[in-house]
Amino acid sequence: MVRWEPDARGRLGQAAFELFTERGFEQVTVAEIAERAGLTERTFFRYFADKREVLFAGADGFQDLFVSTVAGAPDSAAPIDAVAAALYAAAAMFTAHEDGVRRRSAIIAAHPDLRERELIKLATVAAAIAEALRGRGVTDPAASLTAEAGIAIFKIAFARWIAAPAGPDLAKLIAESLEELKLVAAGNLSATPPTGS
Repeated sequence: MVRWEPDARGRLGQAAFELFTERGFEQVTVAEIAERAGLTERTFFRYFADKREVLFAGADGFQDLFVSTVAGAPDSAAPIDAVAAALYAAAAMFTAHEDGVRRRSAIIAAHPDLRERELIKLATVAAAIAEALRGRGVTDPAASLTAEAGIAIFKIAFARWIAAPAGPDLAKLIAESLEELKLVAAGNLSATPPTGS
């Protein structure tokens, strides 16, 4: 095998996703991922600490997108609107990579340990959003409440999006969830389901 292959990280990721989808996460070894990619195990470990990291390699970029969007929102934006801008930015990113996002979600959904890791990732993002809000002058508990609400909106909209591939797009579902939250907060929640249901 050639020692330095172009886009080794991408090839390893693609091989891992293929194998996880074909055989299930638990049944796949690092050696098999490396072999499918035409690389060595040593090369795999240059890019990933273990096979779980293939699924969570984008966590830092995901968090950075939220933080930078919140921080870059206009000074006049209300805290929830700054977080909403970050939610829409994440929706655009996910929509641009929809096939991979859906495959990743299916792999994670099938394994309790991976679901737990995903929840930890989202909790870390919520903490980072709260810190970004504090950097905008939002005090606690408002910063923490807004950040947690934003992650709840994202989780609910994402679950609906994954469950209905032919349904509304993720940005629309985020908008609906955000509107529902605002209605709940105002005490105006109706019994009428959202239009995207």
